[in-house]
Amino acid sequence: MRPPYLQTGQKVAIVAPAKSINRTEIKMAVSIFETWGLEVVLGKHLFKTHHQFAGTDAERAQDFQEMLDDPEIRAIICARGGYGTTRIIDRLDFTSFLQKPKWIVGFSDVTVLHCHLHNFNVETIHGIMPLLFPKQTEVSIESLRQALFGKPLKISSVLSVLNKRGTTKGVVVGGNLTLFANAIGTPSEIDTRGKILFLEEVNEYLYHIDRMMVQLKRAGKLDQLAGLIIGQFSGVKDNDVFFGQTVYEIVNDLTQEFEYPVCYNFPIGHEKHNMTVICNREASLSVGEKQVELAFD
Repeated sequence: MRPPYLQTGQKVAIVAPAKSINRTEIKMAVSIFETWGLEVVLGKHLFKTHHQFAGTDAERAQDFQEMLDDPEIRAIICARGGYGTTRIIDRLDFTSFLQKPKWIVGFSDVTVLHCHLHNFNVETIHGIMPLLFPKQTEVSIESLRQALFGKPLKISSVLSVLNKRGTTKGVVVGGNLTLFANAIGTPSEIDTRGKILFLEEVNEYLYHIDRMMVQLKRAGKLDQLAGLIIGQFSGVKDNDVFFGQTVYEIVNDLTQEFEYPVCYNFPIGHEKHNMTVICNREASLSVGEKQVELAFD
């Protein structure tokens, strides 16, 4: 199910389902959305704080629910990640949303929403959030506009010596490794068979990354993929006694028995060049000798 693309003059909402944020931190994003011809509506509790969260669970869920149910809101843009979306996901009622779907935008902690809505067969947008606009490249910001307004979306990546060459096609799913792994055993768990899975992560220890990748393999999430995209793994940490493998070597070891194409260092994640990906849409992945490309149908 594909939400309608945006048109100038329409309303988009900014809400904070996870960590707290202030007005200054979203100023640039609001300005850019307005230059795109959009009217920005802010969640009622957007700037509230409750410990590290943007208000209580009930307040954050209320903001999100109101934007899901408001027929004039054509996209819901999550202000930032952090932690907290999983605390409210089961409070949300998607009945009205499914009758008139709209774009849900965000990444990192928002991965649980991408996974959850995949099981309703709804396309969502894995892309930059208002907090991070000042740190992003013009190209990555433009890729979000292209996705929202229905322009062709094609992403190229640098090569890696560990890339496993090949071409494939499948529905694109994934997001943050921690959130994707934590969805296993919940209503948000994704069946990855025949899918192109992409993963990114930030500020995790190597042993923890290994543990989560092993969990994905044991849960059957890696063995029947159409393809695997490893995005940006930023701020990776190690113990005093070294783990002994890089992120790419961990993934390579766990997937070497499989025949599907695998690419590394794809521009998705917590770096300044975070390209927009449309979750739950079919795409073609080509991992070649000279180029890596993901093109959405």
